[in-house]
Amino acid sequence: MRLKRLLKCNRGFTLIEIMVVLIIIGLLAGIVVPKLMGRTEEAKRTKTVVQIRNLQSAIDLYRLDNGSYPSTEQGLQALVEKPTIGEIPRNWKDGGYIDKIPKDAWGNSYGYISPGLHGDYDLYSYGADGDEGGDGKNADIQSWNLE
Repeated sequence: MRLKRLLKCNRGFTLIEIMVVLIIIGLLAGIVVPKLMGRTEEAKRTKTVVQIRNLQSAIDLYRLDNGSYPSTEQGLQALVEKPTIGEIPRNWKDGGYIDKIPKDAWGNSYGYISPGLHGDYDLYSYGADGDEGGDGKNADIQSWNLE
């Protein structure tokens, strides 16, 4: 008899109990989901590789029009506005080759050297740390070593 009375009194959860459980589930999801889905560094590296390839295409178009690559002194800015220093290009495309020079995925400027040590030009990003060298997420992304 006593057991029946006890079972009748405890038929469900209170609103507070449900709220506590939902908060705990929300906190766990907030901690676990980003770790499972945390591919932000991989996405940043992929974005930077794509930007380097786009810059390479613009640099190659510049060379086709003008017979040479922009010099180190002219830099990547030669793709946006006609250079006024160094060898002035004769057939520079009105409007430029790109709208603006992008920053890498970490907000840093790309490095450009022409003539390069690894080819006609070297184009690179120093990765997440912004410093030369590094491993893993801090590894440099270089035009001559693209995957």
